[in-house]
Amino acid sequence: MSPVLQNIRVVLVNPSHPGNIGAAARAMKTMGLQQLYLVQPKVFPDPEAQARAKQAEDILAKAKVVNTLPEAIADCSLVLGASARSRTLVWPTLNVTDARAQIIHEANHNKVAVVFGRERTGLTNEEIQLCHYQLNIPANPDYSSLNLAAAVQVVAYEIYQQYLTQTELSVSNEHNDLAAMAEVIGFYEHMDTVLKQINYVDPERPGQIMARLQRLFNRTRLDKVEINILRGILKAVQKKLI
Repeated sequence: MSPVLQNIRVVLVNPSHPGNIGAAARAMKTMGLQQLYLVQPKVFPDPEAQARAKQAEDILAKAKVVNTLPEAIADCSLVLGASARSRTLVWPTLNVTDARAQIIHEANHNKVAVVFGRERTGLTNEEIQLCHYQLNIPANPDYSSLNLAAAVQVVAYEIYQQYLTQTELSVSNEHNDLAAMAEVIGFYEHMDTVLKQINYVDPERPGQIMARLQRLFNRTRLDKVEINILRGILKAVQKKLI
């Protein structure tokens, strides 16, 4: 198993049909992906998942079941949320062909998550805001909704093709030092607390301030040192309030 592909995980959020879990596992295995995370699956394990997995039962056997999306992506430095829906708050978006080079480049150094939403409703706005990018699969604009397992297959195929070519993507960050999502989420929660303490955000009517700040910081790809600096500033502000 390639350590690069080992660093890439597929996350399914609240899948309702066990057959889709099995089919997604099969789609992953055909393209060399092994890491499957399930966020509150409705039914798992299940015989239908086993049947649809064909010879990918090993992926199901070691799939990690967690309660929340933040748990599933906590140690990842790059997170992409697959969604075809337009959003009120426009989120940085990449189509899968453009994203695949960045995924492979990042996976040479850090863990990467590709997140897929519920079969009927996809990912919520709050879940997309935990992702660095919204991932789009170009499709017929008159009917762009893919079956969950089909979407996993398309993304896994693109990732594997990029892995075969090992195209390098030039980026400015030192990838080994990028903050994991658990650290980033902790910073967001800290910032939200401070903004409410200084009355910059009204807890009763928060609006989209935090969502826009998350979008800003997600775009900058914070590293561990930057997280520590920003949280140090927030702590200093809180001391002044005492």
